[in-house]
Amino acid sequence: MSEPRTPTTRGTGGPEPSAALDRDLLAATPSTTSADGAPVPPGSGGAPSAQSDDTRQASLWSDAWRQLRRNKLFLIAVVLLGVLTVMAAFPGLFTSLGDPREGGCSLSNSKMPPSAQAWFGYDIQGCDHYTNVIYGARVSMIIGLVVVAGSGVIGLVLGALAGFYGGWFDILVARLTDIVYGLPIVLGAILILNAFPNRGLLQVAVALIALSWMTVLRLFRSSVISVKETDYVAAARAMGATNLRIILKHILPNALAPVLVYSTIAIGGIIAAEATLSFLGIGLQLPAVSWGLQINSGRNLLRTAPHVIFFPSIFLSVTVLSWILLGDALRDALDPKLR
Repeated sequence: MSEPRTPTTRGTGGPEPSAALDRDLLAATPSTTSADGAPVPPGSGGAPSAQSDDTRQASLWSDAWRQLRRNKLFLIAVVLLGVLTVMAAFPGLFTSLGDPREGGCSLSNSKMPPSAQAWFGYDIQGCDHYTNVIYGARVSMIIGLVVVAGSGVIGLVLGALAGFYGGWFDILVARLTDIVYGLPIVLGAILILNAFPNRGLLQVAVALIALSWMTVLRLFRSSVISVKETDYVAAARAMGATNLRIILKHILPNALAPVLVYSTIAIGGIIAAEATLSFLGIGLQLPAVSWGLQINSGRNLLRTAPHVIFFPSIFLSVTVLSWILLGDALRDALDPKLR
């Protein structure tokens, strides 16, 4: 004998139980579209995968670049350094008189003040001072970049080996660093340069490289020590990666930020050091064209011809300040504690 059926209510008495159940299930089911309307595969529950999280998560460098673009001082420094770099590489774009070492000077114009024909006046030799200042940018930029690059290579190699392997090599490098640190860079460069009969661009660069690698070494060594104990380095070692691969692929990219910040600021310091050596008569020698030599030639003309010392000093100060501002902006962008 069959059981009696329960009558169902239809019409205005209320919603059908099956329809209500369907709506409840739909409300409880995760959405199959993402926030931007893109379909999500079934079974994912609308939650982003680990791969999409990694894609959306900005890296340190992309975050830094995003912050740098909003930094007005960074943009000003980049524009100034861009102009100075073009000036150093292509001085003919800024003056049509050519290299001042090739002639074109007249003693009859000696120490003449600025005018419409000579914007910066004439120096003590009667040479166009504007042309001298333009061509002087080349030496300063080359010295700064070459010395920082050379000292950076030495510091990175020794710092990586000392921090990664430790032991007696770390102790030896630390004691050598302390010894070189005890010698001021200008005094040490004077001692080294006096050993050369001719003091040109190469000799000045070698002297400054020999006395400026220690800070890079210490910064990179401390970064390597902190990074080499991380989980991803241990995982790479467990997978059979060689020490060289671990250093180059896993440690170097993650320990490079403080070195980059210091190196950017150091370029300005090296340019100032070269100008100081040339001003003291120990660095570059005539007929080289350098801001330091131009300042040296005008040291006794501050009252009678102040333009001789004024314009190269302004260009030197702007160049050094631009590198310092660039390094300071990089430090703010790459250091998460300062954000």
